[in-house]
Amino acid sequence: MSQGPRSGLAAVSTALLAMSRHLEVRDVLKTIVASARELLDAQYAALGVPDDHGGFAQFVVDGVSDEQWKAIGPLPRQHGILAAMLQEAKVERLADVREDPRFEGWPSAHPDMSDFLGLPIRDGDEVIGALFLANKNCPEPEGSCRFTEDDEELLSILAQHAAIALTNARLYERSRELTIAEERSRLAHELHDAVSQKLFSLRLTAQAAAALVDRDPSRAKGELQQVAALAAEAADELRAAVVELRPAALDEDGLVATLRTQIQVLDRAHSARVTFTSHGVRALPAAQEEALLRVAQEALHNALRHSGAERVEVTLHKRGQHTVLRVTDDGAGFDPTTTRRAGRHLGLVSMRDRASGVGGTLTVESGPGKGTTIEMEAPGG
Repeated sequence: MSQGPRSGLAAVSTALLAMSRHLEVRDVLKTIVASARELLDAQYAALGVPDDHGGFAQFVVDGVSDEQWKAIGPLPRQHGILAAMLQEAKVERLADVREDPRFEGWPSAHPDMSDFLGLPIRDGDEVIGALFLANKNCPEPEGSCRFTEDDEELLSILAQHAAIALTNARLYERSRELTIAEERSRLAHELHDAVSQKLFSLRLTAQAAAALVDRDPSRAKGELQQVAALAAEAADELRAAVVELRPAALDEDGLVATLRTQIQVLDRAHSARVTFTSHGVRALPAAQEEALLRVAQEALHNALRHSGAERVEVTLHKRGQHTVLRVTDDGAGFDPTTTRRAGRHLGLVSMRDRASGVGGTLTVESGPGKGTTIEMEAPGG
């Protein structure tokens, strides 16, 4: 291989280990592209996953800034060299992609590319992606640098393992989707049974109270108190079931985007100023993301409903090998030493359970008139 057997083997090993660490499809795609670009020392790399309509369901790039990518515009279609790789399932190594008769140009904001190496990613007979690199970096004069046969062989090895990693990630996501669907079905049945029973009892008790209002007001008062208790229990049952459902936005957008969207909505809906900032946090395992989101939601609920805060700040940042969530408000606060009853009322018990359930910790800082800060630290990110 072009870098020598020892360094080449080490680089391939590093790339394969990086791919095997991820289970989310999007993370696997990003890792494959970054590994390929670094391994072959190219200026640009991309990976497209085809859809069934002549386009790409997913398209991941490396070497192009976010601003450049937005300026380029819509995802490419399956035409030209991309179509050849997907339809003919063969390697394409070109000295200058612009001189190939199949080349059909690119948008004005697209970076200029010359030498090109691309190949399909296959799962058996199925082509599940197209991986390609452009503009080999080397110290030779401009125009004389090319991808080599060794590069082609190296990328072929990487693509074979990329197919395995991508297939495993897809299987994992499908398995998780099935698990989520089964869990939602189970919770729906439990919710129906529990809440229906409570509502049935509530209706009977309300009817009894109505019958007693004129002839026995004191007993009617007792029945109405029971109505209130049953209604509260039904609400608790409903809330307990609903909070167990994993938000779909987490799977689609990730933790940072989901938090940002929800906090923007809260900021518009409440008189308090609600802000969110995030620094350097990457994708986390699903359980950690859900726990952090639930703790944030509970803390925000307390701050906006109970504390009288004028300002609530939510931050998400890295601390060593951990991700830290902080929710700080300037509200009324409370005495943390006397929170046995308040703790249940404010959801502190459930927040601590969620944190410990993913190997994390929860700390609460507060005092009468001093506002409240709730911090959850979780491994990863």
